[in-house]
Amino acid sequence: MVTVQFKTKIKNGVITIPKKYQNKLSESVRVILRVENKKKSSINYLDLLMANPIKVENFNFLTRG
Repeated sequence: MVTVQFKTKIKNGVITIPKKYQNKLSESVRVILRVENKKKSSINYLDLLMANPIKVENFNFLTRG
């Protein structure tokens, strides 16, 4: 058994095997896919809360004094 690993993009449902591996593979292969999710940017909760403040009736802002 020959094992190869490479990264590629799926185009119209087709996975292209790099040329350097094509001669090592026969007609019958077993394919295991591992989907690599793009890293989501972490949520900055402070920015989220500042953009969407909670309205509270009779709220008094703190003051120095």
